[in-house]
Amino acid sequence: MDGVQRITRVTLHDAVLNQLRDMIIEGKLPPGTRINEGPVGASLGVSRTPLREAIKTLASEGLVEILPAKGAIVRRFSEKDIRDILDVLKTLEQLAARLTCAHASDAEIAEIADLHKQMLRLYADRNRLAYFKLNQEIHSAIVRASGNNALTQVHEQLQARIKRVRFIGNELPERWAGAVAEHEEMNLALLARDGEKLSEVLGRHLDKTLDRVRDAI
Repeated sequence: MDGVQRITRVTLHDAVLNQLRDMIIEGKLPPGTRINEGPVGASLGVSRTPLREAIKTLASEGLVEILPAKGAIVRRFSEKDIRDILDVLKTLEQLAARLTCAHASDAEIAEIADLHKQMLRLYADRNRLAYFKLNQEIHSAIVRASGNNALTQVHEQLQARIKRVRFIGNELPERWAGAVAEHEEMNLALLARDGEKLSEVLGRHLDKTLDRVRDAI
């Protein structure tokens, strides 16, 4: 049936992982915080085993560091760390922009445009976390539509590392509005299959990301 969203079964691991990741992104577990398995597990209503597995996954994503004698610590990024990652993400997304506009199917383009419409509704509702997740999915979808698997894998790894930093970039209303305006430009360029324009907007968007988050690093 058209328009009906399929129900997906979420494993305990995925549920714990998603909740713990959200706690880091939203700042409920700030950078530098030790993830105490007892209290955190109790707050989530789970045992230590699924919590430890989730922590391992977050460590592989770069959101958590596992340190000797200290355990799992929410990773703290320096301004240079963020700049370095954003520089690489910019290069990857600009390449993806040109490839996607040249080679993506009409269905893939339409799907990304639909994600953009959904994101605008979340912005209108001021639902920051849901907006942020969909915003990041749009970036990922543009990269996936490039058809380059190596590009997609590297982008996914780097994007995961700075989710918390990018989330806080929209705390001020004017910065959030600016990011939305840039996404509007991105969507128009994508629909026109203008790879050079989309590349330029994505580059500008990522350049401004550091300015949006610098005060909070």
